[in-house]
Amino acid sequence: MKEESMARLRELTALLSEAGRAYYQESREIMSNYEYDRLYDELAALERETGVVLAGSPTQKVGYEVLSELPKERHPAPMLSLDKTKEVAALQEWLGDQKGLLSWKMDGLTVVLTYENGELAKAVTRGNGEIGEVITANARTFENIPLRIAYTGRLVLRGEAVIRYSDFQKMNEEIEDVDARYKNPRNLCSGSVRQLNSQVTASRHVRCVIFALVQAEDVDFANSRSRQFAWLREQGFEVVEYRETVRETLPAAVEAFAEAIQSNDIPSDGLVLTYDDIAYGESLGRTAKFPRNSIAFKWADEVRETTLSYIEWSPSRTGLINPVAVFEPVELEGTTVSRASVHNISIMEGLELGAGDTITVYKANMIIPQIADNLTRSGVRDIPERCPVCQGPAQIRQINDVKALYCANPDCQAKKIKSFVLLVSRDALNIDGLSEMTLEKFIGAGFIREYADIFHLDRHKDAIVEMEGFGEKSYENLVQAIARSAHTTLPRLVYGLGIAGIGLANARVLCRHFHYDFQAMREASAEELTQIDGIGPVLAEAWRGYFDSAKNREMVDRLLAELELEEAPQEEENQNLRGLTFVITGSLEHFDNRKQLQELIESRGGKAAGSVTSKTSYLINNDVQSSSSKNKKARELGIPILSEEEFLKLLEGAYHAN
Repeated sequence: MKEESMARLRELTALLSEAGRAYYQESREIMSNYEYDRLYDELAALERETGVVLAGSPTQKVGYEVLSELPKERHPAPMLSLDKTKEVAALQEWLGDQKGLLSWKMDGLTVVLTYENGELAKAVTRGNGEIGEVITANARTFENIPLRIAYTGRLVLRGEAVIRYSDFQKMNEEIEDVDARYKNPRNLCSGSVRQLNSQVTASRHVRCVIFALVQAEDVDFANSRSRQFAWLREQGFEVVEYRETVRETLPAAVEAFAEAIQSNDIPSDGLVLTYDDIAYGESLGRTAKFPRNSIAFKWADEVRETTLSYIEWSPSRTGLINPVAVFEPVELEGTTVSRASVHNISIMEGLELGAGDTITVYKANMIIPQIADNLTRSGVRDIPERCPVCQGPAQIRQINDVKALYCANPDCQAKKIKSFVLLVSRDALNIDGLSEMTLEKFIGAGFIREYADIFHLDRHKDAIVEMEGFGEKSYENLVQAIARSAHTTLPRLVYGLGIAGIGLANARVLCRHFHYDFQAMREASAEELTQIDGIGPVLAEAWRGYFDSAKNREMVDRLLAELELEEAPQEEENQNLRGLTFVITGSLEHFDNRKQLQELIESRGGKAAGSVTSKTSYLINNDVQSSSSKNKKARELGIPILSEEEFLKLLEGAYHAN
């Protein structure tokens, strides 16, 4: 029995050390927090049982060696991890008759800040707890950090560098390659804080939230940590959200934080309870690994048993087809869940996951549904041979020891996400709520295969309301936005088709030339198209190439059947701007926005362009003497620069060039 225990102890030490090394040194995760905590607890129990602690055991190490090129610095005192519990009763026992501060346990990168003479003098990462990396230049770019404060004594603080969920989502939406997107805010923050180029850090929206005051010379806090937090806020720091509590009120305080998880914009993986009495907490000292003045509370993951119904395969724009486990609905943390991402075939094989298996599921950090274990392990089967979106061939590929399924069809709709993004954009159908990430989810789930499918998402209501980030209200708002978008104009439709080179301005030119007769437009020859001002051979070729495709024509016809196009606008009798091209820049005084001015120009037969070229007739800029790039370009090309007043005179035929 001892041999078996020792073998398991060695196995767990190696496994958890590798997981910790990946997490701390490489900013990646090879197992979930749930799995790590479970195995860590098993290892700690084995060490107590056997009395053996191996060198390198994660129960003894605070962190790992720093491997970056940033300067290193030893901390004056070791920065220790916190002991933890998952039981509220244990928290109450630990607090005893003391007053405590309960706060978020933030999930980012711990940083030590030092202020001298009222200015930020130094910032050092936690590193391995004894030696950190100096990141002062990067810390100066943190969005919420004060570079100068009123207090001029020596001030040492500990804070958590974090990236908010809202900022994280915006940054990910800007990355076209799905596989290149960041996996979670913690990974992105870790890499951002430790950049060698502070400009990169500045672009990542890093914030620093203070959770501890280490030193403040000659300041009396009346022996209270809550007084410290109040004083830090006065100095301009963002401090961690906390609640003052005693033993009796502790359960209610924990519950309040639990209810706030869904709306908390700062990543967290639990709570921290600290004694408010500074002297009492420090008098308790520390163990080899943990300080005794604070304790961490990890959410006791609510685990439910259910049955795996099937694996849904969800393609992405890179061709990767992600497996999603669909199971019998269960209640978790107050909501009903029935789906969890499995990520790739390697993880499926590790779980030996097959339809009909009995599985246990939980919400990581009470937010993201995940599979905890597979109790029956029937084995992986029924991996599709064809892409669920385009029905093209699907192939299993192994990249860096990870097996995953890919669509081999270069024309797969899932790979053409940008065309759908353009169609629903503001200047096209303008469907609020259909972001790129949402479109990606819908296309991957097979809800959208072509443009017209956008108007039939009601067929998939049950599945949509269960998706992460959706609910009944979000679904209803989206459906209403889609219904509103069905009433549109022909130029918006033409622009939304995404034909190469046909921007909104050219779409309007085409519509006016053909008197808003779409059938005539799509049948026009290349020769006829090139007769239109602003439409050259390249654009004519792109237009004809698009509509020469029977597949495109049929797709557009199905989209048209869903739309209600406005009647052609009455053309102004006065077409005195015909043949003239205008570029607009700078602020406006007589028009609400540039779009309003553009529409006026086009109604008089003119064209509104975005950049100054040799074909530009006039540049409109109220700051005529500006040294902007467009003004400089106009002067180089000898193009007149008009103020709004001069443009209005031109419109009335009363403008005379100097």
